[in-house]
Amino acid sequence: MIPRYSRDRMSAVWSPENRYRKWLDIEILACEAMARRGSIPKKSLQNIKKKAAFDINRIDEIEKTTKHDVIAFLTSVTEKVGKDGRFIHMGLTSSDILDTSLAILLKEAADILMEDMDQLLGTLKAKAFAYKDTVMIGRSHGIHAEPVTFGLKMALWYQEMVRNRERLNRARESIAFGKIAGAVGTFSFIEPAVEEYVCRKLGLKPAPVSSQIVQRDRHAEYFSTLAIIACSLDKFAQEVRLLQRTEVREAEEYFSPGQKGSSAMPHKRNPVLSENISGLARLMRSYALAALENVALWHERDISHSSVERVIGPDATILLDFMLSRFAGLVAKLVVYPDRMLANLNMTHGVVFSQMVLLKLIEKGMSREDAYAVVQRSAMQSWEKGRSFKQLLLKDRDVMACIGRQDLDAVFKVENFLGHIDFIFKRVFGDLE
Repeated sequence: MIPRYSRDRMSAVWSPENRYRKWLDIEILACEAMARRGSIPKKSLQNIKKKAAFDINRIDEIEKTTKHDVIAFLTSVTEKVGKDGRFIHMGLTSSDILDTSLAILLKEAADILMEDMDQLLGTLKAKAFAYKDTVMIGRSHGIHAEPVTFGLKMALWYQEMVRNRERLNRARESIAFGKIAGAVGTFSFIEPAVEEYVCRKLGLKPAPVSSQIVQRDRHAEYFSTLAIIACSLDKFAQEVRLLQRTEVREAEEYFSPGQKGSSAMPHKRNPVLSENISGLARLMRSYALAALENVALWHERDISHSSVERVIGPDATILLDFMLSRFAGLVAKLVVYPDRMLANLNMTHGVVFSQMVLLKLIEKGMSREDAYAVVQRSAMQSWEKGRSFKQLLLKDRDVMACIGRQDLDAVFKVENFLGHIDFIFKRVFGDLE
């Protein structure tokens, strides 16, 4: 099943309607808490709960004059409520509303992102098991190393995304703190019980100590986590791009009927989805940097963080939502070429068995230094002359004096590298049944 991009859901989180609704919820809950303590008449609370509403167009109109969004919002609400509107926002400061609501919005965004990640995890797991035994060459420094399987590559990506989901869950918990503590966080004109009530009702925890704002190290952690997830997607996408290179062509993005790869060259099939993900990851890293810059504010606070968060809050979460959905779809439809993988594995004439030969010579009594020199000697001839590594070893007197033809035949088997694949899969996925 190809995952569907949840753009509408994530965009709705950051809509003016949802943002102002959160503001109003916080204000009403604060009034409830104060009414329970006798600070607001119960009849006034009933009237507030009945009539409190907002008009987005009216807020925009008022803000043209006030140049202050929270005051414009409060004016709009008070116009609906009437005389009892004087009790709304009593003892509060703007950041009580802004920071507490932002925590809720970031939680909602994280919930959508975790659903996206669950989709991707399911897709990666299916691919891992489908290609668990599909042999390919492993590479280090971009050079052929020893055989692995394509399923093992998918298992590695899966495990990294498990860690990323755990990171996001921790970041969600770290960001889920509100504050209703007044202008500098000292509860000068509001009781701590109000903060506790509001936060509990909203599924948040009260910040143990705050200034006028909730401290931005929490937000830096959240956006840094989003950037780490994007970096993983960048890493995976880069691997797809490398595997799709003409000289490699072990896997490639699905190329749909009617799709075009180049305006000039009709033969082109380019990894455009992967390139897109890699490019967007650069944006995600810049958002994390912006959040880190927000940590240091003047004294109790300034407002320099606000303009940043109005951009990176929606942009980073919407963008990562898109990236996760796009990559899950890419993996689900990824075209894999096992025959090409096998051909590439064999193109180096068997030198990938060099460590197997090395260990066999050591096992038979040759020193490691001598064994390494002997094996490297034939391996270099194989590289340079394109000759069979095994045949060169068979003609090497030092090798054959130590091990026989039967031992050498036993060494040159791909299965020797793959005996613990099931063990690794069980460690990653649990029961293989």
